[in-house]
Amino acid sequence: MKLETNRSWYQKGIRDGIPIALGYLAVSFTLGIAAGNLGITAFPAALMSLTNLTSAGEFAALGLITAGAAYTEMAGTQLIINLRYFLMSCALSQKLPANLPFFHRLLVSYGITDEIFGIAIGAGEKLNPFYTYGALTVAVPGWTLGTWLGVVSGNVLPQRVLSALNVALYGMFIAVIVPPARKEKILAGMIGVSMAASLVFTYLPGISQISSGMRIILLTILIAGAGAILFPIPEEPENQTKDQQK
Repeated sequence: MKLETNRSWYQKGIRDGIPIALGYLAVSFTLGIAAGNLGITAFPAALMSLTNLTSAGEFAALGLITAGAAYTEMAGTQLIINLRYFLMSCALSQKLPANLPFFHRLLVSYGITDEIFGIAIGAGEKLNPFYTYGALTVAVPGWTLGTWLGVVSGNVLPQRVLSALNVALYGMFIAVIVPPARKEKILAGMIGVSMAASLVFTYLPGISQISSGMRIILLTILIAGAGAILFPIPEEPENQTKDQQK
């Protein structure tokens, strides 16, 4: 079914973003606990999550703060960890209409996370930015609120409960990739290849020494590039693309 109005795209984004928001709430709770243990109060911790939607980046930043690292080291670390978002941005830019105004592209770029990218890339051959806005409407408050709650009440919960909350992230990934994989056999095959290659790269001598962020980038380039060459997606006619934006 094709979505034609901005409102329908926005509503679908909200529906698809609810599982992500719940997962973010659980995962960012542990982030808030880590921030609270460093003496960071609830407001600056929540502000960090509001402006930096990346769990790996924020956990790494907390570690660097603990070590008393310089700003340049922190900036360099964040650049390496989050390089994969450049690739995700390039992929999503191919799904956006060519005549989309810059401010829409800027707003979409703010919310490119692993999970939102997953649902956006599988939303259809073309992407309306209001779909991303809908997902962000629920996902960003979930991530921010979870961090705030972690700082305020994290020390109250037992360690077993905190460990269980981390499992929510993996459940969220499964919820993102399974529905589109059931519809497209090629996508399911690419996901299987990605999982197998990720396992090999984790234990392969030499490559296993590379940071996890760089391994993700290498695998993304290799597997996504092979998929684009072997299974190209035909472009829609220009007039059809314009009709979707009305």
